[in-house]
Amino acid sequence: MAEDQANPAPRRRRAAAAQKAPHRKPRHAKSVNLALQGGGSHGAFTWGVLDKIFEDDRLWIEAISGTSAGAMNAVVAAQGMYEGGGAGARKRLEEFWRAVSDAGRGSPIQRTPWAQMTGDWSLDSSPAYIFFNALRGVVSPYDAPLEINPLRDLVEKHVDFAKVRACSDMEIFLAATTVETGRVRVFERQEITTDVVMASACLPFLFKAVEIDGAHYWDGGYMGNPPLYPFFYNSPASDIVIVQINPIVREGEPKTAAEIQNRVNEITFNSSLLHELRSIDFVTRLLEDGKLDPEEYRKMNLHIIQSRKRMRALDASSKLNSEWAFLRHMFEIGRTAAASWLKWHYDDIGNRSTVDIRQMFSGRGPLSQKKRESGEAAG
Repeated sequence: MAEDQANPAPRRRRAAAAQKAPHRKPRHAKSVNLALQGGGSHGAFTWGVLDKIFEDDRLWIEAISGTSAGAMNAVVAAQGMYEGGGAGARKRLEEFWRAVSDAGRGSPIQRTPWAQMTGDWSLDSSPAYIFFNALRGVVSPYDAPLEINPLRDLVEKHVDFAKVRACSDMEIFLAATTVETGRVRVFERQEITTDVVMASACLPFLFKAVEIDGAHYWDGGYMGNPPLYPFFYNSPASDIVIVQINPIVREGEPKTAAEIQNRVNEITFNSSLLHELRSIDFVTRLLEDGKLDPEEYRKMNLHIIQSRKRMRALDASSKLNSEWAFLRHMFEIGRTAAASWLKWHYDDIGNRSTVDIRQMFSGRGPLSQKKRESGEAAG
């Protein structure tokens, strides 16, 4: 697969992708591919980003890739688009996240009264969270006499997969990790079912592996969070917008057990993304140096929508916080981040990347071109 990522699609395959829906071109002046990271309740940030993009209505989304919560956002948005375009997607996304909150009311894992009084979104002090977290490394989900997964019930109730598969205006790619081989499996729109979404969101310490056609799958975040390479082969759009939930850079040394675990999770679930970004940057450099034929290799513009400062303030436990107030808080952060990105970078779509990948790998984090020019760090 590394070879696939380092060698983007030749022009003939791009032309074939463009011919799938030639009627799209007049609809919007610019088109993009969206890559949605997973991150539990932090996926409500992505909900806010999508809500703003659909409301703004200047960008046509050619394709979406998603993992875990990103996969759920992708299929819900696709169903809404099938039913009523961007307005339909916004409606369905809000209904889905409200249902997530309603379902979470019965969970024993809740914020303590003190956390609520102090405005702390963390669940670290929740007795139920501490108890279940302690069991995570000792008890296997296969030890449970009954297989209970409220998330599956939620997805089955609120997503019509026949409509998702029929949403031909947008390609969808969902990632899951193949347990036996450790490789990523990317499911395409026509293959997507409840099982595929649950496979993409299957954390192995909480749920049994999801079996699909004889193979077993865990959360896609381990090997594709989110996958980028399908865009090279299956979309005519040359811009990838990554909606990033997990911070790549976090200053300071983690010292408590919770801080260490949080940082390990961030590094783990960003590793596959960084690997793909390196491959894309490698091809871009060879194209810029004239060492690859631009007729055969493709240059992609990369962009990231994030809120580094506000997201870094949240720890890993808050990814299980499904209170409506918290989800709306994440939603508003996402809308604000998307509005700022559109203001600064709409004109860059189709023209250039707004992320300096090489600077990202130097340890200074992703900086947008315009922010660098004005001397400001990306927030």
